[in-house]
Amino acid sequence: MIRNLTQKTIISSKYSLKRGFGKVIGLLGKNEADTIVFETRFGIHTLFLQFPIDLIILDDKRVVRLAKTVQPNRIVFWDIRFKTVIELPAGTLKKTHTKTGDFISM
Repeated sequence: MIRNLTQKTIISSKYSLKRGFGKVIGLLGKNEADTIVFETRFGIHTLFLQFPIDLIILDDKRVVRLAKTVQPNRIVFWDIRFKTVIELPAGTLKKTHTKTGDFISM
């Protein structure tokens, strides 16, 4: 379960942790978004996705960047100091009131 400790909301009741080849594939080939968590250093792409997603970038457990409703065929970059990424169904950030500076528990 992923919780926003600051807002006292549940971001996702279940998620999968991706490593190696699993993080390369991510949500590709899916018909709808699942919640996935993985580590990467500079950005992600939504090339070939069929749906928009929300992103949370973490520094340890603190939210340092959000990207709401990232449409297919986009690239999102961030500071290479931050490596933990949570990909979520679009609209999750708005629904859970997640903001930069919030603390997340997984």
